[in-house]
Amino acid sequence: MSKEYREDDFLLLSGIQHFAFCKRQWALIHIEQQWQENLRTVEGGILHEKTHDSTIKEKRGDLIISRSMGIFSRTLGITGACDVVEFHKSRDGVTLYGRAGTYKPVPVEYKRGKPKHDNADVLQLCAQAMCLEEMLLCTIPEGFLFYGEPKRRLKVMLDEEIREQVKAICKEMHELYDRRYTPKVKPTKGCKACSLSELCLPKLCKNPSALAYMKKNVSEIEVDE
Repeated sequence: MSKEYREDDFLLLSGIQHFAFCKRQWALIHIEQQWQENLRTVEGGILHEKTHDSTIKEKRGDLIISRSMGIFSRTLGITGACDVVEFHKSRDGVTLYGRAGTYKPVPVEYKRGKPKHDNADVLQLCAQAMCLEEMLLCTIPEGFLFYGEPKRRLKVMLDEEIREQVKAICKEMHELYDRRYTPKVKPTKGCKACSLSELCLPKLCKNPSALAYMKKNVSEIEVDE
């Protein structure tokens, strides 16, 4: 039987993207509660403003659109909100309160810029689908990522491989969070685009002589005194 987390132990689903990008960045944000805005985070917030307005409800024929839908998974131990969940009328779908017929849920995640070279966005989308599956007792084989720069959506197949990656990431996030452990820095090209680069100080941590330099200067001050 799979382990189930208590609600008090849930971690933010949005952290999956941070964790996939950089474990240290995730820890700085979700364990140490540090955050800094940069151009990318501001642009991302603007793109999400409309999608996260839960007062907007849409129905287009056999399609129902739900925005900022709260979701969770006890088996993954995560909670969050979907930018958009489209409910397509289908004989193979699930029943919705106050709605006639059955509907197939499809998550749609909105992102700024262009599609990324890594799979961080895909992992986040898959985690949303897995939460919806657990809540609605259904199967969601696919979802969509909408990117702000090309202004088009990409279909993503949520196969078993990506699902196993989501499970592994959630498990490791909980292990690090329980230990309150922030991983050491491993500088990459992505550090330049990170909003926490100044807090993380990747250049300083990369320099093996930084500690020796500090000790040397402290000792010189003590001698002068």
